[in-house]
Formats: sequence, structure tokens, C-alpha cells
Amino acid sequence: MPQIIHGDNLPAMRAMPDGCVHLVYADPPFNTGHAQRRRRMRTVRDDSAERIGFGGRRYREELLQTAVQFLDQYDDILEFLEPRLIEAYRLLSPTGSLFFHIDYREVHYCKVLLDSIFGRECFQNEIIWAYDYGARPGRKWPAKHDTILWYTKSPKDWTFHRAASDRIPYMAPGLVGKEKAARGKLPTDVWWHTIVSPTGKEKTGYPTQKPLGILERIVNVHTSKGETVLDMFAGSGTAAEAAARNGRDFIAIDRSKEAIAVMQTRLAEWIAKAS
Repeated sequence: MPQIIHGDNLPAMRAMPDGCVHLVYADPPFNTGHAQRRRRMRTVRDDSAERIGFGGRRYREELLQTAVQFLDQYDDILEFLEPRLIEAYRLLSPTGSLFFHIDYREVHYCKVLLDSIFGRECFQNEIIWAYDYGARPGRKWPAKHDTILWYTKSPKDWTFHRAASDRIPYMAPGLVGKEKAARGKLPTDVWWHTIVSPTGKEKTGYPTQKPLGILERIVNVHTSKGETVLDMFAGSGTAAEAAARNGRDFIAIDRSKEAIAVMQTRLAEWIAKAS
């Protein structure tokens, strides 16, 4: 049955039985040192604005509200993560997987920690999610990717439904022929995918929201229908929605009351069906 849990994920996870989930998605704070803010915007018709929409009409955006959600800063993020990742390992079923989502600042340290918990033999892939949006600093190459580390509970046996993956366009379709080009190819360990559009229907307004397409790929390939997905740092609830849309149960945990409010609205349809 789908669940949204408000509170610290560590005691919540410790209260769960061994092997009860089939996929753990962990998108912890990235330790950027910055305050993460939720911004509410509205679009207003303005004939003098630069943004052009449907029919040539012009629009501008107005900021309605900015609220600090959390300060993304930890003196020792590994000390914070270690007991939570130990619990994630315990909760995984024998063929389950952990997908750990982080950026370039902490990924190297986190991988060493995960190797110590899961074993290096259970590390399967480093997935690079690449996107192309946002500022471009003048003194270094712009950082336009996140890293997702995939670990399995077992070093030899795990769920991987290759045929369930979405397909992506060939970069050189002329080299593979019309039939292959029309079908598309399976993704590699580099996933080009846009961020959540600031003005799209998918946007909840919650900071650090991840695209539904990324999470649906993970859920569909690495779980079977009826299994349970645990999101340890649920935020806006993208992993939970990906699970629900595709016939899986979810457990979404977050200590932010703002995150809980967003998820209760976003996931209301599936929670109502299950009750």
C-alpha cells in the first residue's frame, strides 16, 4: 500500500522489516552549502515583454513567493548518510537495487562509503545524467550532470527488465538504417534528459525536483509490477509518482512539511485508489 511518511528517514526505516522493498532511490542533499528555495511563479500577459508564446503573444513571469526549504550544508555528510545507507541495504530484497543520486562534489566519497556497505562486487554502474540548462560560469567548464550510482543487494542476481526501458534516438540515425532509427536505441550509462521545465505541467515548485522520465526508466527496468519502491529523501515525490504510474507501491519519506504537502497533492490520486 502506498505510504507518505513525515519525519526523519532513519527511525522510519529502522521500523521496517528486512527485505521489504525492491528498489531504494536515494537523492540526499548534495551538500552544496546553499539554501534551497521553493519559488512560486505566475505568467502574465504583457505586450512589452521579451518572452513570446502561442500566437505571438508576449508574457512575463511574476514571482509570487520564495520560501527557504532547507540549508543544504553538512559538516560531515558521510556521517549523516552512513546509518541510512546501512538501513537501505537491510531493507532491500535479495534481488533489489539501490540508486544513489548525487553530484560531483561528494560522489567520490559516497562511492567509497557505498562500497564499504554493499561491497565493491555489488557496484553495477555509474550513470551520468547529463542536461544542458542554466548558468555558464566564465572561469571553468559548466557543471551540467549528476551522477547516479547503482548497487545491487546480490553480486550475481538482480532485477533488470531490459525490454521495459524506453528508447532514445540514435545520434547518427543515417548510419543504422531507417528501421533501427525509427525504433531508437536502448540507453547507455550516459542519460541525456532535460531538467524539469520551469514552466511545464510537471513542475511542482519544489527545489531539486528530478524529471519523471529519469525515475520511470529506473522503476520500469529495476522492479516488477506490484513491488515496492522506497524513496528515502522523497522531496517532491517524483520516485513515488514513477512507481504509482507503473503499477508499483511506494514508500516516500521526508522530514519537510512543505515536501509532504506537495506529495499529498501530487500523489492523491493513487493514495485514494489504494484506500
